[in-house]
Amino acid sequence: MANLGMIELSFILLGVMILLLGSGVWIAVSLGLVGFVAMALTTSLPLGAVLATTTWSATASWTLAALPLFIWMGEILFRTKLSEEMFRGLSPWVQWLPGRLTHVNVIGCGIFAAVSGSSAATCATIGKIALPELDKRGYDKGLSLGSLAGSGTLGLLIPPSIPMVVYAVTANVSVLQVFLGGFLPGVLVMVLYSGYIIIWSLLNPKKIPPRDPPMPFRQKLRESARLAPCLLLILAVFLSLVLGFATATECAAWGVAGALLLAWWSGTLTRKNFLESIMSATRLTCMIMLILAGAAYTTAAMAYTGIPAALATWVQGQQLTPGMLALYLSIMYIILGCLIDGISMIVLTAVIVLPMVRQAGLDLVWFGVYLIIHVEMAQITPPVGFNLFVLQNMSGRDTFTVARAAFPFFVLLLVAVFIITEYPQIVMFLPKLAFPD
Repeated sequence: MANLGMIELSFILLGVMILLLGSGVWIAVSLGLVGFVAMALTTSLPLGAVLATTTWSATASWTLAALPLFIWMGEILFRTKLSEEMFRGLSPWVQWLPGRLTHVNVIGCGIFAAVSGSSAATCATIGKIALPELDKRGYDKGLSLGSLAGSGTLGLLIPPSIPMVVYAVTANVSVLQVFLGGFLPGVLVMVLYSGYIIIWSLLNPKKIPPRDPPMPFRQKLRESARLAPCLLLILAVFLSLVLGFATATECAAWGVAGALLLAWWSGTLTRKNFLESIMSATRLTCMIMLILAGAAYTTAAMAYTGIPAALATWVQGQQLTPGMLALYLSIMYIILGCLIDGISMIVLTAVIVLPMVRQAGLDLVWFGVYLIIHVEMAQITPPVGFNLFVLQNMSGRDTFTVARAAFPFFVLLLVAVFIITEYPQIVMFLPKLAFPD
């Protein structure tokens, strides 16, 4: 078996991976087994020793300490009255815009994304109050569902983002730089979403209810005052990151403290909610850590096969421009997004894709944001789009109806990918500002 050629070995490993995933084996276990097969076919090193060392080195990371903290912060806020207060605080200010209260979905999800890190939590938190309110006022159901499905994905792009932490650890780049790189693209996506809502509303004026009665300016301020604690938490985390007062892990710890304070202030911090948030965060963290451990072992095993280095050499020989490589990778990630979840997309492809990206001269921080936008697309593409499942349960509509409503926002994410590919300085402005060469 040691005489296997590179192509034959690649097809064997690919076949093993497809067989395991198709059989319903956990992603983490599938990755580990593929690593075992790869090492058994290419080296005589002790498999258990390599497994132990790679698993320990991949998980014993100070950077990864931010992961459970950011997850816990989102779980705490998910159980507060934050979504109700956001709707009441934002709705008076968007009445003049075409589309009116549907813009609350975009802005509210953007705000919650900055303190959550989870797409599903963002979608569910804003949706649980926004959908009933929009239905009651007679807004178009498709626009309401689509804007909420698309805007819910902002939880992945606007820091703190759980997939960003996973990518940074996998690619061995600064979590802080990837976080900073996601801010301006997140704003760009929000502008694209609101722009689409405005255009759709101008083309379909009869499907948008009339604006609410005018509200005095002082009353608007009183309603918006409910947002102040959440906005202060976002501002504190953002400034700490940009000004270098705290690392990403330290910001996560302060974020948890702030989330607990917000929950206590809103009167929703009970013993039951507290324990539920801990258990939910623990389950999700264990799942992600197990996937990372499996991915680390597969990465080490693939290094012995020489496949990543051979692919990088092939890319160099093809003389692909960075733009062409980004196009091919976009097609691959869109297809993968229909089949597996976002974190699995990152860890499954990293060992193959990252050497190609380095060889093509693409910045790994930029590529991280590029990849996260594709993970956002995966959240709203059937059959495994998590946001579609969330909204299906909340609205009572079937998955096809929700997916059709979300399709325009999927296209807008493609537009965002094109823009950051043509203008990478949108991604790199804040990282270079905070970390000048």
